[in-house]
Amino acid sequence: MSDVVIRVENLCKEYRLGTISHGILYRDIQSGWAKFWGTEDPNARIGSVNRKQLNTTNDRFCALNDVSFDVHKGEIIGIIGRNGAGKSTLLKIISRVTAPTSGTIKIKGRVASLLEVGTGFHPELTGRENIFLNGAILGMHKGEIEQKFDEIVRFAEIDKFIDTPVKRYSSGMYVRLAFAVAAHLEPEILVVDEVLAVGDAAFQTKCLGKMGEVAREGRTVLFVSHNMTAVKALCSRGIVIEAGQIIFDGDTSKAVEFYLGSKRLSEDINIPVADRKREHCCSLRAKIVEITVISDGKRNPKIIDPFKPLIFQMTVESEIDLRCAAEIQISDEMQSISLFDSGYIHGQDILVKPGMNTIECHINPLKLYSGNYFVYCGIVIHGNEVIDRIENAYSFTIEDCDPKKTGFNIRKGSSGIFYVDHEWECS
Repeated sequence: MSDVVIRVENLCKEYRLGTISHGILYRDIQSGWAKFWGTEDPNARIGSVNRKQLNTTNDRFCALNDVSFDVHKGEIIGIIGRNGAGKSTLLKIISRVTAPTSGTIKIKGRVASLLEVGTGFHPELTGRENIFLNGAILGMHKGEIEQKFDEIVRFAEIDKFIDTPVKRYSSGMYVRLAFAVAAHLEPEILVVDEVLAVGDAAFQTKCLGKMGEVAREGRTVLFVSHNMTAVKALCSRGIVIEAGQIIFDGDTSKAVEFYLGSKRLSEDINIPVADRKREHCCSLRAKIVEITVISDGKRNPKIIDPFKPLIFQMTVESEIDLRCAAEIQISDEMQSISLFDSGYIHGQDILVKPGMNTIECHINPLKLYSGNYFVYCGIVIHGNEVIDRIENAYSFTIEDCDPKKTGFNIRKGSSGIFYVDHEWECS
C-alpha cells in the first residue's frame, strides 16, 4: 500500500547468552581458532577469572520472534508490554541501531529516534554543536537546521546552557534537548522510547503535545511507554508485545484493557512477600516479610469500602537498629492516580529494632472511585536510599462508588500527587 511507511515481516532477533569478548581483536581470533580445533584457549585464564567458564553456555535468547506488522503514514502507535518483552529491541532495529537476525524491515522516510538519554550526542560538544551534529545525521542541510535552531532551543528551555558541553547537563536537560532536536528537525518517522519518564511532569505534557502535533502534520510516531494514560490519550493504535511476540494489535483502548486485564501485571501478587525477588535495593539490612491489609475488621479483603478507615501492616525483619521511613503508594490500573504515604511527610522517623517489627499505617477513608488498585510498599533512609520495596504487594477492588462522593485532600508539599491524613505506628 502506498501509505505504508514501515513494513516489518517475520522479524527475529536472537542473542547468544554467556559469550563475552576479550576486548582485544587478536585474542578474540586466538579464542576462535582454539574453539575451531578443540584446543585450549591460550587466554582462558586471566587473573582469577576462567574465561572458558564464561563461554561454556550456548543458550540463545530470542528477544523478538516472528514479528510482523505495517505502520501507515500519520499513525501514532503505542507499543506496550512488560520490561524485557522486546519493545526496545524492536525500536532499535527500526532505528538501525542493531540488525535483525532474520526477517525484513522496510522503511520509507527519514527516522529520528529518542531511545535513551543522550543517544547520538557527543559529550564533549556543546548543545549548539550537538543540534547541528544530530541534524546532519538526520540528513538535514545547515540552512534547514539554522531555520529550526531558535525553536529547538525555546522548546528545550536550555538557552542559558546552549554553549555548555552536554557532559555537564543533567539527565533532564539531556532529554529536553534530545527530544527537541528529534521532534523539530521534521523526520517522517519519530521513534520515542520510555526516555521521556526522565523529564518532569510539565515537560512530559509538553512532549506529548508536540508528538500529537507531529502526527497531525502527517508524520508517524512510534511510542513506547508504561504510562497507560499517555498511551490512551496520544495513540490511535496499540501493539502489545509479550516474550518477543505481538499478542494484540488494534484499538488503543482495547490494547490497554488487554494488557492490564491480563494477569501479567499482577501475577506476582500470589507469591508470598518474603519470597519475592528484590531489585534496586541498597541492601537487605531490613526486609519486608509480610503485608496485611485490614478494612472493616476484615484481613486482606479483595473488595474495600472506600468510606471506612484502612490499616496497612508491614512486618519487617531487621538485623540492626535502623531509623527509617515507611512508604505506601496506591495507583489505579491506568497509573493516573498515585497516592503516596510516607513517615517523612510528617517528619516522623520509624525506629526498627533487630528481629521482627510491625509497622502500621492508619489511613482515613480513601474515597477512591470504583476500579482496581495496586499497592506498593517500601522502607527507605533519608527519603532516597531504598532498603527494601515490594511492587504489587497487594491489590484490591472498589465497587459501585458514587463519583460525587470521592475526593482527595491535596496538600502542597506532599510527596505524591494526592495526600490523605494518616498515622504511623511501630511495635
